[in-house]
Amino acid sequence: MRAVVQRVLSASVEVEGRVVSAIGPGLLVLVGVHEADTDADADYICRKVLNMRLFPNEKTEKAWDQSVMQRKFEVLLVSQFTLYGILKGNKPDFHVAMPPAKTKPFYASVVEKFQKFYSTDAVKDGIFGAMMKVSLVNDGPVTMQVDSPSLQNPAQSSNGDVGLVGDNEA
Repeated sequence: MRAVVQRVLSASVEVEGRVVSAIGPGLLVLVGVHEADTDADADYICRKVLNMRLFPNEKTEKAWDQSVMQRKFEVLLVSQFTLYGILKGNKPDFHVAMPPAKTKPFYASVVEKFQKFYSTDAVKDGIFGAMMKVSLVNDGPVTMQVDSPSLQNPAQSSNGDVGLVGDNEA
């Protein structure tokens, strides 16, 4: 799985001229699902995103000190198969993205994981498969990419994590 995480002051998703989800301060997370992804990948992305220290601590004035959960901010998830696009010449090819029929229930389970491990009210999402207009006011700007380790060397992911079993970010 791949997540592009943006720290935002606000974000919203519009479908057919109607806002279907909106958040205030928090994280906008674009979620790409690879054809080989499993529940372990979803667990990893969920845990990693919710524990990323992307927010300042207003009490101690330390930058990069608190997670979205510690600040009690919101999360807006948006399914984005194009994160696994590969350019063949000038044309994108999405053959490594999970097919839509499999992705829809998998993505729904990702949303449920975020809601279970954080808060149902604080986690929102767009409409799977719809043409969405995503609006955001980026804060910083701060944008991070997180890849699950399934397609990489299990001893070390591209995120620099070593020994992912029992990894505590908080």
